[in-house]
Amino acid sequence: MKTFEPDYRNVVDAAKNIAPKRMPIYEHIISEEVMEAITGREFKSLKGGMRSDKEEYFRYYCGFFREMGYDTVSYEELISAILPGSGALYHHTPGVIKDRKDFESYPWGEIEDRFFAAYSENFEILREVMPQGMLAIGGPGNGIFECVQDIVGFTELSYIIADDPELYVNLFFKMGEVFERIWKRFLETFSDMYAVCRFGDDLGFKGGTLLPPQDIKRLIIPQYRRVIDHVHAAGKPFLLHSCGNIFSVMDDIIATARIDAKHSNEDAIAPFSVWVDRYGDRIGNFGGVDTDVLCQKDEDSIAEYVEQVVAYARPHGGFALGSGNSIPEYVPPSGYLAMVKKARSLRGDF
Repeated sequence: MKTFEPDYRNVVDAAKNIAPKRMPIYEHIISEEVMEAITGREFKSLKGGMRSDKEEYFRYYCGFFREMGYDTVSYEELISAILPGSGALYHHTPGVIKDRKDFESYPWGEIEDRFFAAYSENFEILREVMPQGMLAIGGPGNGIFECVQDIVGFTELSYIIADDPELYVNLFFKMGEVFERIWKRFLETFSDMYAVCRFGDDLGFKGGTLLPPQDIKRLIIPQYRRVIDHVHAAGKPFLLHSCGNIFSVMDDIIATARIDAKHSNEDAIAPFSVWVDRYGDRIGNFGGVDTDVLCQKDEDSIAEYVEQVVAYARPHGGFALGSGNSIPEYVPPSGYLAMVKKARSLRGDF
């Protein structure tokens, strides 16, 4: 194996839809349980300890990305986790905003400070221990739609659409204001350590978008633009992670929100080649390997699948190879490693 020297500029080029010197490998999220199983190092619990424990956590965390051949460290901290009364999306608890009164009394003004009080130390430590040649990709996690769902609930949001259309609109604009404040401050403080900025906002499912496409275009995409304008002003490209069949709104996401790159694909919706064909002339495309393939196929089949994805996507400018979604704890380490090994072989690391 050749000595691997990370270079975050490969990911920046891919995000800007420029063919990089070396094909990057990218993951939205890699479960720490998978990292621990592969390395034999237990480190997840260190993140909840003292500063010295956190420093050790981030050394292991960053070290994994370097050892696996990544040019960037994927790292975000979730806005949803610090929202007062959150939990409707991830934990199915009742939403705390049910009507106009709840909306008006919600502590919107506290959210920015809560985010930085909870997470600034983590970002600072990550900056300190980042391996040479690497920068991070990520930032404040979650998107506008996910955070609205997490304090309202998807079913309850549907009721609000019918009962109070004005409140329905206000929710997305107010969350957009919160996001803009958080991202502006984040970029002022931490943009030096990030190669590419991103958030994830799952807008769709297998059959289509979760909200009517016209509502996404009218209410959500303009809020993305508020954040992305600040990202671009800081000199960074922006990557959107969004699951589901969102073809009906992709042109608006590209033209109005002005994303630079997109991640997330699932073969049950469309092969990665479809995303490349439709959008490869305008944005970078990240991913390619259906996560289900990593769970269900043997190592030889995974290697063959990766080779086919790379052969098709690599000539199309900005491309980074990885799973189409993420590496949660249920992905077999052998499946993940088969993907990484083949990708590194194809780019000449071995």
